[in-house]
Order: sequence, then C-alpha cells, then structure tokens
Amino acid sequence: MSEIIIKVENLSKRYRIGLQEKKADTFAQQMVNVLRYPIDNFRKIQNLGKFQDQDEGVHWALKEVSFELRQGEVLGIIGKNGAGKSTLLKILSKITEPTSGRIEMYGRVAALLEVGTGFHPELTGRENIYMNGTILGMTKKEIDRKLDEIIDFSGVDKYVDTPVKFYSSGMRVRLGFSVAAHLEPEILIIDEVLAVGDFEFQQKCLGKMEDVSKNDGRTVLFVSHNMDAVRNLCGRSILLKDGKVQVIDETSETLKYYLTGEKGNNYLNIQSEEVIGFGNKNIELEEIMISSSIDDLEELETGKPLFLKLNFKVKPNIDLSKARIDLRIDNQYSQRIIWMSSLANNKFNFSKKEIIFELPNNPLLPGNYILTVFIHDGLDVADWFKGVMTFSVDNSGSLFKTLKIPNGQTNIHLPFNVL
Repeated sequence: MSEIIIKVENLSKRYRIGLQEKKADTFAQQMVNVLRYPIDNFRKIQNLGKFQDQDEGVHWALKEVSFELRQGEVLGIIGKNGAGKSTLLKILSKITEPTSGRIEMYGRVAALLEVGTGFHPELTGRENIYMNGTILGMTKKEIDRKLDEIIDFSGVDKYVDTPVKFYSSGMRVRLGFSVAAHLEPEILIIDEVLAVGDFEFQQKCLGKMEDVSKNDGRTVLFVSHNMDAVRNLCGRSILLKDGKVQVIDETSETLKYYLTGEKGNNYLNIQSEEVIGFGNKNIELEEIMISSSIDDLEELETGKPLFLKLNFKVKPNIDLSKARIDLRIDNQYSQRIIWMSSLANNKFNFSKKEIIFELPNNPLLPGNYILTVFIHDGLDVADWFKGVMTFSVDNSGSLFKTLKIPNGQTNIHLPFNVL
C-alpha cells in the first residue's frame, strides 16, 4: 500500500471582510460620526488581527477540513463558487497561511492556480522554465534534460524566447502547465485555470495528469467544474460547501451527491439561495428541479428523459390567460442549445402552481449547461432569471443516442411536452 503523502487535519481559514459604513439619518448624527471617526479608526487598526466568530465581518473560507492522500492518487475537489476550493489549494501551495489546523506534505509541490502563476513577466518563457525548476530544487542539468519536452508540450516554441508579459492567457496556461507537469514534482496542484486553454490542449493536459499519476506515481489535486473530467481522472473526490467538507468518497458517489443530493446543482430553491429575479413578481418562481425522473432527483444522462420542473406562486386576481413560461438552455460558451415555451401546450393551467417540461430523449451531451427562466404574465415581465443555475449531464458509461442533424439544417426542433 502506497504511503500517505498529504495529511490535512482540521484546516481552517478565516478572513475579515469589508462592511458598508452605516449612514447617519440626520445632520447631527453625521457630525457626531465625523468627530468619532479618528477614535473608531484607531480601534479598528488595533483589532485588525483579532477575530471573534460572532463578529459581523468574519468569514470562514475553510472550516475544519480534514483528509489524507496517498502517493499516486488523484483527488478531485468540487463545489459551487465560494465553497473554499481555491483557498484550500492556496494553503496547500503555501501561498496563504491557515488560521488553524495542521498540514503534513512530503515532496516537492508544483501548483498552477492562476494564469501565469509563478512567472516573472519580464523574463522569457525559457528563463521562467529555469527559474521554476530552480524553485523546485532541480539542478540545471535536470532542467536541461526536460527543456525540449516542456517546450514541445506547451506548443509555444516560437515564442519561448519572448518575455512572458507579451503572452496571451492561453499561452501562459500552456507553458505553466507544461512546466508544472514536467519538472518532476511529487505533488501537482491544478485549479480551474485549465478552462482557459483550448479544447485540444485541455484533453492533452488531462491525459498528462493521468499519465503522471499512474505511471510516475505522482499525487494530483484537481479542482474543476467539469464533472466529466473529474469523473474520468479522479479516483476520489471531496465536495466542499461553505468551507466545510460535505462529502469525501469515491468520485462516482461524491458526484452523485453533488448533482442530486440535498440542494445539489440540479436543484435550486430561489428563496433559500437568495437569488434575485427581475420583474413585477405577479408570477414568482420558487423552485427549480432538473432530473431524469419526474418524481425524484436523479442524474441526467444523454438519451434518457429530461424533466425540468418549476414551482411558482401567483398573486391573486391576476389574469393568466396569456401568461407564459420560457426556458433557455445554453452550453458553457453561452451558446443557445434548447428553447422551450409553455405556449407549446394551450392546455397548461397556471393555477396548478407547477410546470414540467419534458424532453423524452435528452439530446445534451455530457458537460455543464446554463438555464435561463423567463416568466411573462401576459402584459409585462413577471420573473426573469438569466443564467439562474448551472446543471450537469453525465455519461455514466451508458450508451446514448446521437442527435442527427440533416445537412444544411440550422434550426433543430426537438419534440417536448409541457405537463
């Protein structure tokens, strides 16, 4: 059994966040505030390093996170924006110090957290390769031996002697990943930065990470919103929520909970998540559920049924004879894939306070998609949520039907039902 290379115990990180100054209601109160300002400001400076959990300005980015990682293992770290994923990687990369907790790491660490991380903009690509290698503790001979392979993998050979400050974001990612993967670190830490690269290079990077973990025995921590990449690459995954570990298990189980568990990313409660829509609220959206089952939350798969269930409330005495609900599904590049409207079914009754759109055969390929909901009361916009939630489609290794598009046809009409 391989040895433990990373051990994290009760890791926590807190920040003091800025708060809006309270405005005075009267001129007299404002004058008092002006006179008190120097004293209050001095007290704030004195208390900058002091935290109380109940303080309004304290935010816990991580709270008592614990896990172990063995040599050669690939660990996925997933969660919604603000869950604490990047904070965890920054602490493990020694960019940020933890507030409390203990970390044991054995081996050299190479991290790619942001575009151009660790690069000096005035140095050329070649000079930055040597600088990064030296930081990792490698000798010049070791870097010389890897140099051609690094440059070839990155695909920036024409510009390797140009200062990095002239590189595009994609070129920096290419070179940054190539350096991190080839300079033989024992631990490789990769954030969502790979999303900046083009599709071909993303696949190349994923293949390289799989290769260095399986063949070279290196340990990889991988943060991504691409659930398909996490599923294929990571044996285990951690789900973070509000800075805490919600699930740590085999990747298939972690993703299943993330997608369909309690308030997973295929479910959204508008009020509890404090999502604000635009409109007069004559018809107000309350809840969205996206599933392959009409009754329960289940993972979405290509070729299986796709149900989009919306619950809403209606103000009394509103004429809903011409009201409608439209749905738009975009891909991760904000390109429209599917548009559906309740107008497709004249029998739909808004008094049910629920509407279900059904696609008998889900045409969406594995990946992430963005849902927009538009509700019109017949006279004006009632509730409009642009990009209200991102949901995921899984492949699960199952066979699925391919949507065939006739030559020259640009508008595809998919059969759907409004229930």
